Amino acid sequence: AQDRNTLIKRLTQLKEKKRIQEVDRGQFKVLENTKTYYEGTVDLTGKGHAYIVVDGMDDDVFIPSNKLNKAFHKDKVEVFIYPRKKSKKLEGEVVRVIERYKTTFVGIVDMQKTFAFVRPTDFRMYTDIFVSKDKLADAKDGEKVLVEITDWPDDVDSPFGRISQVLGVPGEHDTEIHSILAEYGLPYSFPEDVQKFADGLDTSIKEEEIRKRKDLRNVLTFTIDPKDAKDFDDALSFQKLENGNYEIGIHIADVSHYLQKDTILDDEAYERATSVYLVDRVVPMLPEVLSNNACSLRPNEEKYTFSAIFELDENATIRNQWFGRTVIDSNERFAYEEAQHIIETGSGEIPEEISIRETAYKVSDEVVEATLKMDELAKIMRDKRMDQGALSFDKVEVRFNLDENNEPVGVYFKESKDANKLIEEFMLLANRKVAEFIGKQKPKKTFVYRIHDDPDPDKLMALNGIVSRFGHKLDFKDKKTISSSLNKLLEDVKGKREQNMVDTLTIRSMSKAIYTIDNIGHYGLAFDYYTHFTSPIRRYPDVMVHRLLQHYLDGGKSANAEEFEKKCKHSSDMEYLASSAERDSIKYMQIKFMQDHKDEEFRGVISGVTEWGIYVEIISNKCEGMIRIRDIKGDYFIFDEREYAIIGERTKKKYTLGDEVTVMVKNTDLIKRHLDFALIPEDTK
Repeated sequence: AQDRNTLIKRLTQLKEKKRIQEVDRGQFKVLENTKTYYEGTVDLTGKGHAYIVVDGMDDDVFIPSNKLNKAFHKDKVEVFIYPRKKSKKLEGEVVRVIERYKTTFVGIVDMQKTFAFVRPTDFRMYTDIFVSKDKLADAKDGEKVLVEITDWPDDVDSPFGRISQVLGVPGEHDTEIHSILAEYGLPYSFPEDVQKFADGLDTSIKEEEIRKRKDLRNVLTFTIDPKDAKDFDDALSFQKLENGNYEIGIHIADVSHYLQKDTILDDEAYERATSVYLVDRVVPMLPEVLSNNACSLRPNEEKYTFSAIFELDENATIRNQWFGRTVIDSNERFAYEEAQHIIETGSGEIPEEISIRETAYKVSDEVVEATLKMDELAKIMRDKRMDQGALSFDKVEVRFNLDENNEPVGVYFKESKDANKLIEEFMLLANRKVAEFIGKQKPKKTFVYRIHDDPDPDKLMALNGIVSRFGHKLDFKDKKTISSSLNKLLEDVKGKREQNMVDTLTIRSMSKAIYTIDNIGHYGLAFDYYTHFTSPIRRYPDVMVHRLLQHYLDGGKSANAEEFEKKCKHSSDMEYLASSAERDSIKYMQIKFMQDHKDEEFRGVISGVTEWGIYVEIISNKCEGMIRIRDIKGDYFIFDEREYAIIGERTKKKYTLGDEVTVMVKNTDLIKRHLDFALIPEDTK
């Protein structure tokens, strides 16, 4: 029955896409498409061939390297599709480039006598770029630079470009970090005029402004953040009411009070759209005067906030809610470790080894009581979410211990404990209720939502194929059973060798969460309404949400839909670039870390299998590298796509996804961010 449901769903999708027609009940015929020109997006492989992804088309169109017609990775192109030969894959050629995805590339200068070539470091970039002498910007041979393509005449092999920035000597730490930012077009400092504007803001607390706000300065309030946090953008307040219920406030730095529309500071924040968290630094969305000072909810300082306040009963049911601008004075700042200690022991005695004050100290009884009660309520709210089909991703995050020169001296894993989950639940509550408050209003009002679409059924089927090899199974009966079987899968693999691989593959089978004004709910959190309200210091959509919420609280009419959808798309795009840069910086640091461990053997899990090699993730530090098929001794190995394996022709020796193997570092390339492993045969151990 399960397969039947999936088949019916698939047929309905094909019918909607006009790929098939229902000629009689349960009878379908394939509709021939006579159109041969399509628009699509280029997906280049490392070998120089490409696939064009066309919206609404199930198969990607294969383009051999000689038919690319100067298209680069992720360009929007027009493609001509050849008539399909029987059972052959779709093939075609690029007719023209409609829109370049990007025109600037990071590369290495190869100096000739009177000109230079820049060799891009992106392995998907198949051409070097010609730079004439007058466009070199003082770059020297072998330096890493940012080069902009200016022109590509028909009759020449290489595009013409100019060097817009010299990044430094390849392999040097700052050069490589700046290269990562430059590759994604992300800045690493503020323009002088923006910095000056921010420094000139009046950030003092004014009596007449306080009078316009709900005054919460006498309510017990505290922040819980990582021990090394520089900015505290959310605080919680707690009081027990006479009726036995609890009033809990989620107080968010009132960034939009300082960040006024149509200023150069607002333009810059919008362009950035997000802070970028690299391994050794943060590239903030807002200058420090706001992010670490005026908008940081530091203890014993009066601060302007935007608040969501809830009255909850013992069952964590909401009895009342209020949204609006407030002023607070935080009593206490905690690190997660300290709050965790209170939750685990019920005691306010904070030992020296976890104290951020660097000495042991005692927390007041009322703060201990507040922490324990909020933990209790958070757990009830979390259980309710899980019952409604929310997914519980507790993916292990890799972190590095860095010395004073930003060299990685150790790896540790960040785990989410009760204290983290307490904060998370109340932030989710504020985000959800703000979205619901506006989303349910009639007539409909333009608002910024954070949405997450249902997973792609094909990707879920593929995931099921992989996890079934480890004895797990997904249940496709309906939405609820899919969610609960995904949760069971994530729970069952905890602590097992395949955990990280299964977590990663499950995340990949999900849609991406994005910002939009068209609300379809959030699949992963199982919410019908969801937005981002709680981090305006580091996310521009939250600033938009604060402004819209205040506008509607003041009785304003619905905002311009088109304008906000455009801003949502920009924010989603920038979030994607920032997360790509963050991933690259982790990869860079992992390679740097492995450089110092070249003579050691490591146990790893096969995390990917391709026709050119197997990817292995080391269990102890989550570093991933590749073993090339041609380097595996003792047999000739063939890639078997169905088995997710490579198989020896003679010995039938098999290396499959999820297998444990022993590896050593063969080669580290910081510049290309590539790690090569050598396989240690089991019989030599």
